[in-house]
Formats: sequence, structure tokens, C-alpha cells
Amino acid sequence: MTPNPETTILPEMLNLDAEAAAEHICSTIGQQVFQQLRRKGAVVGLSGGIDSSVVAALCVRALGRERVLGLFMPEQDSSDDTIDLSQTLADHLGIATVMENISGPLEALGCYRRRDDAIRQVFPDFGPGWKSKIVLPSVLDGSPYRVFSVVVQTPQGETMKKRMPLAAYQAVVAATNFKQRVRKMLEYYHADRLNYAVAGTPNRLEYDQGFFVKNGDGSADFKPIAHLYKTQVYQMAEHLGVPAAIRHRPPTTDTYSLPQSQEEFFFSLPYDKMDLCLWGKDQGLPAEVVANLCDLTVEQVQWVYRDIEAKRHFAAYLHERPLLVEERMPVPTVGS
Repeated sequence: MTPNPETTILPEMLNLDAEAAAEHICSTIGQQVFQQLRRKGAVVGLSGGIDSSVVAALCVRALGRERVLGLFMPEQDSSDDTIDLSQTLADHLGIATVMENISGPLEALGCYRRRDDAIRQVFPDFGPGWKSKIVLPSVLDGSPYRVFSVVVQTPQGETMKKRMPLAAYQAVVAATNFKQRVRKMLEYYHADRLNYAVAGTPNRLEYDQGFFVKNGDGSADFKPIAHLYKTQVYQMAEHLGVPAAIRHRPPTTDTYSLPQSQEEFFFSLPYDKMDLCLWGKDQGLPAEVVANLCDLTVEQVQWVYRDIEAKRHFAAYLHERPLLVEERMPVPTVGS
């Protein structure tokens, strides 16, 4: 069950001095954008979610609203409230926006066709009018072998669920990754057009655990909240005055045609408990201590610790920069 950020009681170690943190982040954004990157402003892809909203608000504070561009990039599977919430934020911040519907490019690339072909490996009748998502079992089940399932809904409203063969799962993910990569391509188009930098929106959980697409939403010129736990992002949102409708929206992937939480797709645990487990693991705390903090059993925390390590192993590839034969190449000179 997704926690309510307005009522969540946080242990002292995750309580954020929001004003001090905002001041530090905004000072850093200004230095990075204007001095290191030598750009005039920032482009932020807006999803109607808490992370992109906080990044946009921080960029406005750091750079000025006239130097921040918000992009709306919906497609046919986007949630109905994505644009409304994104527009609410843009109006609140007073920033310029551009609408880029990416359904056409995705159709041309075969995103939907390739995804549907993969789902038909599991549900042969899957077709027009059907909806789908992929889900993981809870990490609290304790199994070291957590296999994705695909959930489908027929046009008549019947819902079915089956485990996915590895090849089908990989094909679905590969196809849906087009969405993040097309969005990033458009972010860089507008950044190049305006001589702006692209702002990344991952929080600490996503950055650490690899909840992003390589060369998709994982690509950015600066990532101002990658050090903040998700619960701290909510604190920052309240401090910055992000509209309540966005602060109260449960975290979603907004990638599949059926509603899908980040919990069922990737983390398999509510974000407040994941924050505590990630914090405890980074602090080297035994499972017994963390179990008392987040109302889990010792064994369950051990399972989460194991899952954190497994995801970090996978995320190492996502974080890896392009590999070179010679790591220390000579700098090209004029005429060389």
C-alpha cells in the first residue's frame, strides 16, 4: 500500500532541513548550468509526478522562471491526469511549456507492435482494445527468484495474469524503453535549440537501484535530487509549494496502459520502507535495527537487503559510461 506523504512519520535521520537543502541544491544548479555547462537555462520533462515537479521548482528558484522550459510528452498509454497535473505545475511556477505528443514516433518505431507481439507469447488473443502491465511479486515473499508476470485486461473488463518467459519479458521492456528514449531525444532537441541543459529527475532510490532507462530517463546534464530519498523529495515538495494534487498522487510508472505503481513494477515495497532499508544498508545497520524502524520482520529486511544488492549489481551497467580502449587518450590539437 502506498504511504500518504502528508501523514508519514519519519525517523529523525530522514527528516530534511528543506530550506537548507533547497539553498544548497539551487546554488549548485546555478553553478553547474551557468559555469560548468555554460548553458542559459534548463529543460525539464514534466510527468505530473513528484520528482519532475520538485526538479522544475528547484530550477525555477535557481535559474529564474524565464530560464526553465517544461515539456509535456504524453503518449497513448499515459494516465488521464498526466497533462492536467503537469499543466497545474507549470501554471503554478509560471514557466513556458511545449507539448510533444510522442504516440506518432512510437508507432513509427514499432513500440506498440513489438510490445504486443511479446505479450502474445503469453496471451495469444491479446490485441486491440486490450490493456496490460507487467508486475513483480513482493520482495517480502522471500523468494530469491522473483519472476515478472504480465497482467492483461480484455475489452470486456476481464483481468488475467500469467508469469512471463524471460524472452517475452525482455522484449516488452525493450519495446517500452522506446518511450523514455524518445522523450529524452526531444528534451535534447529543445535544449540544443535554446542552449539549455537537460535536468534529470531521479531520486536516490531510483538512481541507486537502477530504476531508469539507459540513454533514456537516465540521461541528463545534471541530476539535482539524486541524493534525496523519496520521502525527502516529498518534504521538499511541500516546502517549495508544489500543488497538493501532485503531492498526493501515488508514484506511478505511467508507462503501461493499465494503472501501475512503482512498487508493483520495481521496488516491491512502499517507498517509505524502501528508504529506510536503503538508508540502513548504507549505514551498515543490522537487519534487526531496521526491522524495528519500518515495521518489518528481521527476515523480511534481510530479503530487502538482498534485493538491494541484486539491483545494484544490475544498475552498474546502467551507470557505466562508454568503455574506451585507451582511457587516457591525447587531446586533439588543431591540424591533427
